[in-house]
Amino acid sequence: MIHYFTTRLGSALITLFFLAVITFFTLRLAPGGPFDTERATTPEIQASINQQYGLDRPLIVQFADWFAGAAKGDLKTSFQYLGRPVSEIIFGALPNSLVLGGWALLFAVALGLPLGALAAWKQNTVWDFSAMFAAVAGVCLPSYLVASVLILVFSMWLHWFPPALWEGPQSYVLPVITLGLRPMAILARLIRASMIEVLRSDYIRTARAKGLSQGSVVMKHALKNSLIPVVTLLGPIMANLVTGSFLVEYVFEIPGMGKHFITSVINRDYPLALGVTLIYGVILISCNFFVDVAYGYIDPRIRVLEEGA
Repeated sequence: MIHYFTTRLGSALITLFFLAVITFFTLRLAPGGPFDTERATTPEIQASINQQYGLDRPLIVQFADWFAGAAKGDLKTSFQYLGRPVSEIIFGALPNSLVLGGWALLFAVALGLPLGALAAWKQNTVWDFSAMFAAVAGVCLPSYLVASVLILVFSMWLHWFPPALWEGPQSYVLPVITLGLRPMAILARLIRASMIEVLRSDYIRTARAKGLSQGSVVMKHALKNSLIPVVTLLGPIMANLVTGSFLVEYVFEIPGMGKHFITSVINRDYPLALGVTLIYGVILISCNFFVDVAYGYIDPRIRVLEEGA
């Protein structure tokens, strides 16, 4: 298990390094700069600005300086928010994105698992068709359309929830549903397919032959053994709920990471864009890493294959 753990950790760190390299050089090679304005400036002023912020040095030297600081937790200062450390900006917004993503994940799991289990249990009935219709709709409908409909119905017509901002549990409901609807639908379809396969297994037929009720067979045996594919998928889903919430945060005016990511790229705020990308990369790679370790623990065959390789 230790060899499996260290192998996965090494792969995660290498992936994070290459993410930083690609992001840094892609940003620097893109047209435009952080201090380009509509008013023409003299070459002397532009050179002075570049020298002040270290942009006149070779790219490899700039990257080495930034990476050395990032390894120590220093993400430099923002060009857009003059004088503010990037780490201060990020960790002021990150909790909101994490809370949004966490509640959306809870919503997806709490609704997706029973919906998929019900569809598998009542296969080829109206329950199955209704559950899968809801799942397909959840996958196909874009987030901006879901958000617009929810705001129109529950904010404008019924006045149940506020249409925007992030000011308490009541304001969490609409953005959480909007963000969690798609992963809920994916989990429902996955658990249905996995559970149908499990329900056809020999040990399930044996359990039924012993006289166990259908509900007991489904909940105590089939559902438990259908969760391994779900565990595999939870890592990417958790990461995507945090890193993929740009649109939801924008529509509902949530002060999260998405706003900073978009504005930093538009304004060529290199330190902030790199810092946000690095944090997103850490979240995504960490989720996949922990799922890999958990999967190796749940299924020892995976661990044996990795150690044998």
